[in-house]
Amino acid sequence: MIEVRELTRRFGATLAVDRLSFDVARGELLVLLGRSGCGKTTTLKMVNRLVEPSAGVVRIGGEETARVPGHLLRRRIGYCFQQVGLFPHLCVAENVGVTPTLLGWDAGRIRRRVDELLELVELDPARFRERRPDSLSGGQQQRVGLARALAGEPEVVLLDEPFGALDPLTRDRLQRRLQEIRAQLGLTVLFVTHDMVEAVLLGDRIAVLEAGALVQLGTPRELLRRPANEAVAELMATPRRHAEVVARFLADPDASP
Repeated sequence: MIEVRELTRRFGATLAVDRLSFDVARGELLVLLGRSGCGKTTTLKMVNRLVEPSAGVVRIGGEETARVPGHLLRRRIGYCFQQVGLFPHLCVAENVGVTPTLLGWDAGRIRRRVDELLELVELDPARFRERRPDSLSGGQQQRVGLARALAGEPEVVLLDEPFGALDPLTRDRLQRRLQEIRAQLGLTVLFVTHDMVEAVLLGDRIAVLEAGALVQLGTPRELLRRPANEAVAELMATPRRHAEVVARFLADPDASP
C-alpha cells in the first residue's frame, strides 16, 4: 500500500533521512522507532508531502505521491501529529469535521461521523463537540487529533506519537481500540514512536531508524530475539525488562523488582 524508495531529506548540511526504503502492506501497522532526531517525523511528513523529499519516491496504492497535488493527497490520508495542531477558532466538532467538509460530505453525515469518532476516543459528544481547543487538556486535545485523522474514512493513516500525552489507562484503552478499528476497516498505518513498549505492543513490524538510516526492519519477535546491532538491542531491552519483571511477580508475588 505504501512504498518508500531511497527517500532522502537534507536540511542544509544536515542529512535528516538517508536513502530510506521500506514497504507497508495493506492493513499493516508499521512502527517507525528510534531516538529523538533519528528522522521518524520527517519521514512521516514526506509520505504526505508536508515535507518534500530531497530525493527518492513515495507511492501509495501504486501512485507516486509527487504526481498528486499536495492538498488533494492529504485529504486522502489521515494524519495525527505530535503538536496536535487543532484550529483554535473552531470548536471540537468543526475540527474533527474539517476533512469531511473538504470532501463535500453533507451536514448530517458529518455530524454522525463526528459523534461516532468522539465516542471512539472516549469524549462524550454532548459535552465536547461545542468546546474550543483551549478549554481541553493536552490529552483531550490529542484524542480530538486522533478523531480528526480518522474522520475522512482514509485507507492510510499516519500517526506521530498519538498517545504521548495520555495517562496510562486511557493510553492502553485507545491503543487497543486503534487495533480494533484498523482490523475492522483494513487501515494501513504508519506509526511513529520512541516508546519501545508501545512499538512492540502495536507493530506488526518495526523499522528502527538511527541517524536517518534504517538499521533493522522486522517483527517485534525478530527484533527482540535477533537485534541487528547494539543500538537495536538497547532499544529492545526496555520491553524485555518490563516483561521479565511482570513474569517474576506473577510467578512469585513476594519477588522484588
